[in-house]
Amino acid sequence: MGATRDSFDLQPGRVLARKFEVIRRLGAGWEGEVYLVRERATGIDRAAKLFFPERNPRNRTLNEYARRLHRLRECPILVSYVTQETIRAHGDDVSVLISEFVDGEMLCEFLARQPGHRLDVFQGLHLLHALADGVSAIHANNDYHGDLHAANVIVRRLGLGFEVRLLDLHRWPGTRSSNIQEDVCNLVRLLYDVLGGPRTYAKHPPEIKGVLRGLRRTLILESFRTAGDLALHLETMPWESR
Repeated sequence: MGATRDSFDLQPGRVLARKFEVIRRLGAGWEGEVYLVRERATGIDRAAKLFFPERNPRNRTLNEYARRLHRLRECPILVSYVTQETIRAHGDDVSVLISEFVDGEMLCEFLARQPGHRLDVFQGLHLLHALADGVSAIHANNDYHGDLHAANVIVRRLGLGFEVRLLDLHRWPGTRSSNIQEDVCNLVRLLYDVLGGPRTYAKHPPEIKGVLRGLRRTLILESFRTAGDLALHLETMPWESR
């Protein structure tokens, strides 16, 4: 096995496993790197996640990821697992997970194009509801996402709302209930971030502060134990006349 690396540096046009042509790099994380690839036989675009060998001993990381995607295949907020392949890269056998490619842009990139690099209150609530509603299906299956942040959310504007999909799934130590609660706190943190973070917090109406709860974990979890609780609150919360 080669030394620890942070990129496979695959160039457009390279063919993987004689089946998939590399189009461009999509992103990277601790476990590996993701590329847009095109299935040569069908012309269908896919996402290929290449796992750094030192982060995927005996293929355990990829196999666990694939099994979770399959188990949660009825959760529409997650990408669909397709298959896995093995390629040679820089002298190593590298495992590749092939999944559905989702059109859209990362939430962090979407925010960078918005005035002030943030959303207004009602846009933020629509986005949070789309996320909470989607994550609620994962929680209903007694599982969790484990890494909810703006670089793991793919977003498209649709009319008044948003279509969102999530990238990656992480397995963390601790109980599933504690990790589900961490998802809830991260969802609330996402609302805080997309509304402008500390720059705008003082100006938010009470209804928004009632969701954010000063980002205090204990206060958030008093009201929202799962993403479903959070989604229901957003659907039914009253607004004061001003």
